[in-house]
Parts: sequence; C-alpha cells; structure tokens
Amino acid sequence: MLLASAVVVWEWLNEHGRWRPYSPAVSHHIEAVVRAGPRAGGSVVLGQVDSRLAPYIIDLQSMNQFRQDTGTLRPVRRNYYDPSSAPGKGVVWEWENDNGSWTPYDMEVGITIQHAYEKQHPWIDLTSIGFSYVIDFNTMGQINRQTQRQRRVRRRLDLIYPMVTGTLPKAQSWPVSSGPATSPPMSPCSCPQCVLVMSVKAAVVNGSTGPLQPPVTRKNLPPPGVVRLPPPPGSGAKPLDSTGTIRGPVKTAPSQVIRRQASSVPTGTTVGSPASPPGPNGKTGRVALATLNRSNLQRLAIAQSRVLIASGVPTVPVKNLNGSSPVNPALAGITGILMSAAGLPVCLTRPPKLVLHPPPVSKSEIKSIPGVSNTSRKTTKKQAKKGKTPEEVLKKYLQKVRHPPDEDCTICMERLTAPSGYKGPQPMVKPDLVGKLSRCGHIYHIYCLVAMYNNGNKDGSLQCPTCKTIYGVKTGTQPPGKMEYHLIPHSLPGHPDCKTIRIIYSIPPGIQGPEHPNPGKSFSARGFPRHCYLPDSEKGRKVLKLLLVAWDRRLIFAIGTSSTTGESDTVIWNEVHHKTEFGSNLTGHGYPDANYLDNVLAELAAQGISEDSTAQEKD
Repeated sequence: MLLASAVVVWEWLNEHGRWRPYSPAVSHHIEAVVRAGPRAGGSVVLGQVDSRLAPYIIDLQSMNQFRQDTGTLRPVRRNYYDPSSAPGKGVVWEWENDNGSWTPYDMEVGITIQHAYEKQHPWIDLTSIGFSYVIDFNTMGQINRQTQRQRRVRRRLDLIYPMVTGTLPKAQSWPVSSGPATSPPMSPCSCPQCVLVMSVKAAVVNGSTGPLQPPVTRKNLPPPGVVRLPPPPGSGAKPLDSTGTIRGPVKTAPSQVIRRQASSVPTGTTVGSPASPPGPNGKTGRVALATLNRSNLQRLAIAQSRVLIASGVPTVPVKNLNGSSPVNPALAGITGILMSAAGLPVCLTRPPKLVLHPPPVSKSEIKSIPGVSNTSRKTTKKQAKKGKTPEEVLKKYLQKVRHPPDEDCTICMERLTAPSGYKGPQPMVKPDLVGKLSRCGHIYHIYCLVAMYNNGNKDGSLQCPTCKTIYGVKTGTQPPGKMEYHLIPHSLPGHPDCKTIRIIYSIPPGIQGPEHPNPGKSFSARGFPRHCYLPDSEKGRKVLKLLLVAWDRRLIFAIGTSSTTGESDTVIWNEVHHKTEFGSNLTGHGYPDANYLDNVLAELAAQGISEDSTAQEKD
C-alpha cells in the first residue's frame, strides 16, 4: 500500500502494446463512475463526455474497453503519477501526424519531455526510454535519429487530471473504495444507452433471457399510431420487441414479422420466460444468458436486432459475428440493441476477410517484368565517403557569406552575426563562419552544418534542415539483404486490367555496423521475407524502378525501434510505404487505394529519388 497524493490517469492498451492516455475530461468522467461505486452500474459510456468516443463503453468489472461497432476489446488501467508531473499540471505534449492533426505522446514520454522543458534544456534525447527521437525545444520539432525526418511538436494546457490522496493500492479492481475524497452520490444516467446497459446487466443477474425491458415510464408507452399485438397462443409465444409493439410505418404484415421472428429463434426457447425457476427467496436463479449455447445466443441476438431494423432504423455493420474474435457473438447482438436504443443505426453483418497473399502461383506462371533487367538484386556494401573530411564535403554545396543577415541560424538558434551556439564535439572550422547552400539559398553557421553532417550518415550528401533539399546522393543504413521482383498472373483490387508485380524482401538478422545505432550489437529481422505488391501498369513499373534505386542506396529499411512491437535494434521500414496486403485493405496497407502510387512517388522524391535518379544509376 502506498500513502501518497497522486493524479489518476486512465489509459488503454493499443495494438502496439503501448498504454495510451485518455484525455483529462474522459479520465474525470471514468473516475466519477469509479468513486460512485457499484450503484453506478460498473459501466462507463465514453460518448457522454466526448462525442468522438460514442462507440466505446468501459466495463469496470473486467477492466476492458469495448467498441460497439466492431466488438473490439482492449484492456484499460487506472495509473498514478506524481502531482508535480505533466498530468498534474494539465500539460499535454503532442506531435503532428501525417494528416496534420495532433497526437498526444504516451504519458511517460510526455512527462519526460516536460521535465526537460522545465529544466530549460535545449533538447531531450528519448533514446533512454526506448524511442529514437530528439525533441528540440528551440524549434519545437521532433527529429528521427535514424532518418533525420522532422515533425512539429507542441505543448498545450488542458484540464488537470483527477487527484487522489490517502492510501493508494498498487493495483486496483472495481469497485474501489472512494477514500477520503468521497464524491456525492450520483443518480443513474437516464439516457437510452445507459438505461439499456443497466438492463443488460440486470438481465444477466436475474436470469432473464427475454427481451430487455427499460423502466416503465411515460416514454415507454406506445405513441399514437402504434398497435400493441397480443402474443399468439402457445408456450412458444415470442414478443416482437422490448415493448411488444409494431410501429405504424412498417409495411410488413404482423403475421409475416411474427413468422420471421419465430424462425430466427431457436426451437424450444421461450424468450419471455425465466431461464430457471424462482429460488427460496422468490428471486430468479442466477442462470442468465450463459445457459444458452453459442449458436442459440447468436440466433437470439440476430432475431432481436432484426425486429429493430424492421421498425425503420437505418443500417451500418456491427462485426464479429463469426466468432473469430474474443467477443461472444451474442455480445455483438446485444450491442445492436444498445445502439438502436440510443438512436444509432445498426445492422448485424459478418466482417470481411483479410487477404494478405494471392492464390498459389506455380514457377511457370512467374514472369520477368518487361523493361526491368534481372529478377533480383542484393544490397552492396556501404558506399565510400565522397570526401576526406566533412569540411571538404560541404565545400561543394556552400558559398561563404561575408556579411550575414541579422537572422537566426535555424540549427543552433543563435544570430548569424554571432558565433555558433553548438556545444557538441568541436568541428575543425571557426564558429563564426557563415555559408549559403547553393541551390536553395538557406543560410547557416558552417560550424552547425558540419556538426549536423557528423551526426548523420556521413555519406557525402547533405539535406537542408529547412526545405529538405538534398545535395549529393543520399544513402541510408539498410543492412545487407535481397530484393526479388517478378510478375504474377493475378490482379489487385482496383486494377482489374493488369497483372501484379510482387516484390519479396529478405533480410537476415546480423551485427550492426559503424553506421548503425549500436555498432557491434546484434539486430533482429522480424517478418521476413516481406511480400509487397504493385499493379503492373505504367506507373506501377515506374515506382518499381525507383524502388530499385532506393534499394541500391539502402533507403528501404533501417535499424531502429519498431513502432508496431516497441522492440529496439530491429529492422524497420524507412519512410517509404509499401502495400503488403494483396486482396483487401483492412489494415490500410492494401488495395484499392487510388492515391498510393502518387504518394509513394512523393515519398521517394523526398529521399532524393526521381526519374533522373535512374539515369544517374546507369551512369
């Protein structure tokens, strides 16, 4: 047990194994339900505080977040942090993603950045906590140590996360004691979604397998134009929905609806009767929905949702009815009822299948690609440096400036009229010399440019830190491997009129060289061979030729920390996106994607690879 004051941050576990924080407002909402205890029902509807989270419900008993439209379950946790850290001050650090929107850092990363910011450090290296990035507070930028790619970062103020004091357990399950800071009792929420969540829980506890019955109020009385039908005689009578009514606008005859409903419910199941006889205290036994097998639960859920759909509710998919996920199919059906009661459109469907690879192809069906020589290529050794010293390399790209303007050097953020502010290893040039890059015209301390070159790949090329113009031939640090490419007789979705170019990358694990993050240390190579796909169109072949240049320049892969698994010292993709999904696009790495070829051409151009590069490689 810990005796302390702390801020509480609620977090969820993403698919990469990283705990991501909910916003302060959402954490306050969850904490209020926790402190209310069991009387609040044990479920948190996140859409009540943030409309973007409308599909999500947190079950505090299992500590899982449930997404209603897909059935996805993710663990959640209640974590504690120092009140003097970033969440205790309402400080949020964010980075700009490729869509131009802002993404908050993981809480531990944000706290580390804020601590360095408060200490007035000029930058913070995140390598010590497993991330190959440097945060530069002068430029408010994030720099990838491997690729030198920069992104904007920002610091903003938000609500302070909820505070707790007193005895704090190291791990908590629900319900928890409210401690000294007891909140006043909360009245249960009366919105349709919460009412139905509570009804589901009541049905499970009381053993009712019939339709969910919200509290009887004036809202539940049938409106004008609604006809209440008595159930047909017999023990197998089944009500049509939670109020036993059919709405006037429905054109289906009542007898047809009853017949369709009856055929969808398992034979011998009396929906309106309890699942077990009353016990000695007069209450229904605790048998509940668990007494039905998987197929019967699925049929019951679909039958109930069909009546809701027949009443005029528009439809969108609710997935996971095929039993391939941890979510029981009946839960997806109950989700449909919950969403319908909240006024959300619902339709139960089966999810599409992930198709990563094409149908089997024989060796005789594999063909070489017209206009492209050979069918495979290996990486060469590291290219020789194009200059004896960094100073000699930069002389080719710079013009000396005798009278520098009164502006900041965007590398060290000191005035160009003053000496460089760089404090690292001392380059062999005077700190007050200023140079202008010949093509783009941006001006820097030569001292700073030499330091930047020394911190990079030192391959004889230079990239302007302001406009990203590349001088020389940029190369990477890709480890040795093999690239194969050929035609297969199948078409990609969205490209029905052409065959498919298949690329196979193979890189074995090995030992890092002097150009890698940790020379002499072993590195892993997960997921190889990796299969990628392009349409065999004119533009697809153009992309392939440029990918071959990128492969020769060692720019396709790098060694670093995987954003998927968090593993360090492993082979990772290097800023050039590939399509690894052949027959679907469920992961976002497949087809159809009308903009993919143009996007990857732009990414290759950012690495200094264009149509002119193919001519340079031939020379």
